[in-house]
Amino acid sequence: MKKLLIYLFLFFILCFSIPIFFTAQFSSKEVAMSEKKNEIDPSTYDYKKYQTVRVLHTKTNQVEEMKLDDYLYGVVSAEMPASYEMEALKAQAVVARTYTLYKIQNGGGKHQAQNANICDSPTCCQAWISKEDRLAKWEESKREEYWNKIVSSVNSTQGKMITYEGKAINAFFHANSGGMTEPPINVWGGSNYPYLQAVATSGEDAYSQYSSQMTTTKEEFEKAIQKEHSNFQINWEEKDCIKIEEYTDGNRVKTIKIGNLNLSGVEVRTLFKLRSANFQITIEGDQVKFEVIGYGHGVGMSQTGADSLAKQGKSYEDIIKHFYTGVELTNI
Repeated sequence: MKKLLIYLFLFFILCFSIPIFFTAQFSSKEVAMSEKKNEIDPSTYDYKKYQTVRVLHTKTNQVEEMKLDDYLYGVVSAEMPASYEMEALKAQAVVARTYTLYKIQNGGGKHQAQNANICDSPTCCQAWISKEDRLAKWEESKREEYWNKIVSSVNSTQGKMITYEGKAINAFFHANSGGMTEPPINVWGGSNYPYLQAVATSGEDAYSQYSSQMTTTKEEFEKAIQKEHSNFQINWEEKDCIKIEEYTDGNRVKTIKIGNLNLSGVEVRTLFKLRSANFQITIEGDQVKFEVIGYGHGVGMSQTGADSLAKQGKSYEDIIKHFYTGVELTNI
């Protein structure tokens, strides 16, 4: 009788547990399939009409056609230190991809005549370096680790681009904002892009790109300005012979009075090859000293700002949405 009760007890347990087991297994498989469906397989993502990009190599004046993400390996490794956090590198990969697509969609601009979409000059478009040249510049012990990080940053974000109202944005970026980015109208004039606004970022002062100095003599100072303005005159005895008149939204010099001229901060930056237009000028004896904050034009994503945010635990999507206002990350 006892054996019969035990057998009956085991029979009831099996009757209830088998359906639960199979239901759980089916549910787990369904979740896994659902998650897999939402993932992008880096090896099979179809770029459709954006399979390749035509790159003008400025040193040789030759145009090379390459696969989009192969091109981005060279851009990310040229533009951002591989020692930066992975989420910062991912943000750079998406920004560089978006910038490239914007160029392709808008006809290549000044490079259209050469049948190129973009060039490899950082002063014109964005930097690019071959794998061989990049590896040669890294310490031998770091080469494999760094190159794997670059490839991973591009592959893990494959197909992702930044859009505003459904279109690829003009994804400007720079080295260090000095703590505040800049709307493009204050740098290049023209009309503003709604997604490029002045935004603050903490932690950028921890990087070497944050501050710099440049010193010149009064004579050299005058000659530099006279190259562009032959009517330039300055009386160094006047108290306000150099005076900043107005600042931009990003705390850079907007207009500055120098002698008998009123110049923009951007022009002064260009004339004296300063790292940014966020500067102060002091006169010490025969010398004119520039104290500069930040590195680059200040528009769009700050690379050191991206790394700082990544160190604070932000994802690449968080970083992108911090620097570009009202944007979305979408699949091409």
